[in-house]
Amino acid sequence: MMLACKFVTCQGGDMEHAFPSGTAALDFVGTLRARRNAVPWDMLGSPESLDSWFRESGTTDGGTNCKASDVEEAVALREAIYLLVTARLANESYDEGALSLVNRAASMPSAIPQLTPAGRRIEASPQQALSSVARDAIDILGGVDMPLLKECANPECTQIYIDRSRGGRREWCAMDPCGNKIKAAAYRARKRAGKSASAATRP
Repeated sequence: MMLACKFVTCQGGDMEHAFPSGTAALDFVGTLRARRNAVPWDMLGSPESLDSWFRESGTTDGGTNCKASDVEEAVALREAIYLLVTARLANESYDEGALSLVNRAASMPSAIPQLTPAGRRIEASPQQALSSVARDAIDILGGVDMPLLKECANPECTQIYIDRSRGGRREWCAMDPCGNKIKAAAYRARKRAGKSASAATRP
């Protein structure tokens, strides 16, 4: 089953992308949804969608004027980050190609914050925005949040997130829809177990 798109409403209106993970790099990885499905859903299917992700994620405040070649570069970085994250989750060695790609992207100039009369504003080219994402990935994988990484327990979802819940007991990337689905499934399992136990004790 395809994971339904979750639109988030903010003061500026509906957002095209979802941001449940707690960090930009993991949300970027999550733009390929339901990875284990026969046909995953790629949210970076056009220059416009990549541009909107940069803007909605707060990586930049203005348009980046993305082109098709920028989408290819972004997808390559996204998949490299995913390989590194999943390797870390599995306690395996990093893929050398993925490691090189992420480090190369991070070595480029990143998005530039500026102070304007209206407040703080971030401007960036697509390459600068991708550099910011790569640097965020490095901060996660090389920082104190690395042990908090988890993959959503909803089998229709493959979002990786940072679990900062008390006791590290959170099992889903976001309550809607994944947490609700997991809780509903657990409730149905308890009901079935109760009925089976009741039937077993009948004379």
